[in-house]
Amino acid sequence: MLTGWGRTSPTAATLCAVHDEADVVDAVGAATPERGILARGLGRSYGDSAQDAGGIVLDMTTMSGFTRDGSTLRAQAGASLDDVLRAIVPEGYFVPVTPGTRFVTVGGATAADIHGKNHHVEGSFGAHVRRMRVVTGTGEVVECAPGSDAFAATVGGMGLTGVITEAQVDLLPIATSRMRVDTERHADLDALMAAMTQGDHQYRYSVAWVDSLSPAGRGVLTRGDHASLADLPAGTDDPLAYDPRPRLGAPPWMPSGALNRASTRAFNEAWFRRAPRERRGEITSIPAFFHPLDGVRHWNRVYGPRGFLQYQFVVPDDASALVGLALQRLREAGAPSFLTVLKRFGPGHDAPLSFPMQGWTLAADIPARIPALRDVLDALDGEVIAAGGRHYLAKDSRMSAQTLSAGYPQLARWRAMRDALDPRGVFASDQARRLGLTLGSAP
Repeated sequence: MLTGWGRTSPTAATLCAVHDEADVVDAVGAATPERGILARGLGRSYGDSAQDAGGIVLDMTTMSGFTRDGSTLRAQAGASLDDVLRAIVPEGYFVPVTPGTRFVTVGGATAADIHGKNHHVEGSFGAHVRRMRVVTGTGEVVECAPGSDAFAATVGGMGLTGVITEAQVDLLPIATSRMRVDTERHADLDALMAAMTQGDHQYRYSVAWVDSLSPAGRGVLTRGDHASLADLPAGTDDPLAYDPRPRLGAPPWMPSGALNRASTRAFNEAWFRRAPRERRGEITSIPAFFHPLDGVRHWNRVYGPRGFLQYQFVVPDDASALVGLALQRLREAGAPSFLTVLKRFGPGHDAPLSFPMQGWTLAADIPARIPALRDVLDALDGEVIAAGGRHYLAKDSRMSAQTLSAGYPQLARWRAMRDALDPRGVFASDQARRLGLTLGSAP
């Protein structure tokens, strides 16, 4: 039984470990289009994009080797960013893009075209991939680079054009394993967004936490960059020391009502108050800045046995009012979220299914048990699409095929590329069937 990180909609599949590219070729060659085949990494997509009910799911984590040659990483698809960072940070390098967790694979990062706190200046993960090896639906191994159809279809393609087996990725040189961080508290959403619009360009990394239960939309803005040697206190023993060990663990079982409006309100109040009104130049660690929730093992359990979903959308700059509207609708629906994140995106990638586009992205984690949640989100979907926005496939667990089609204007181009790479139609997922992304499904 497999689920996404949200632990909703589990389905059963045959899980098959692969140890090298030859294993992948053999598995794809033996697959049939009836239920299909799909690659899976560490299962951190939130919904059903790494599930294939009744089909074959390739466990790519057994292909986890990687090497570094200067500022280039050459990694098998199953290598985790966690393992990569443990190796390269002490050597003075960092990954070009990281999401809010380091427990994602290189293949998954490429297939979802992940983004991070630096999209407004450095784009998504796919912008830093220089070459890929992909096993197509015919069993052929294709080596592709930016500019090719195979590359464009596979970046953000959610594993539906082939199995990525290896990727070469540019790395970022760093002088220390610390971050230099500026923090500001803002009493309302307008002030928060104004500060981001006016100042984000001065920082490599920027992210805002928003109090989802505050009618004013108060929030905490955190921005920074990698610390230089001169930023560190005198006498620092090892400026590249890196220790990302989890400190806590969520219990294996939580009651479904543990995360409610009262507990979320208390958490949000404490989180807002603990942040300084303004602090400049704080030195903190890479894990604390990029991956704070990784410090708690299995934190997804706090939502209880029915799980949760993440609702993430992006809208253009001229539709920024939709951020406040979405927060209001979720508040009115009684949907508590202690993890509500706002970021600004820069220009998007040319891959047809890449999510980011110039504008604002809001992500909110919501317990799945909320009554009438589907109706509320369906209505919000319509607002997002009308504003020229779209939703993130790696977080999706419930949008419609019509919403997807309306949000991704290059979908027809992607379908043509997919048909060429997988003419037998063997790559499939639960999400792909739900959204009409499998070969032969209605456009």
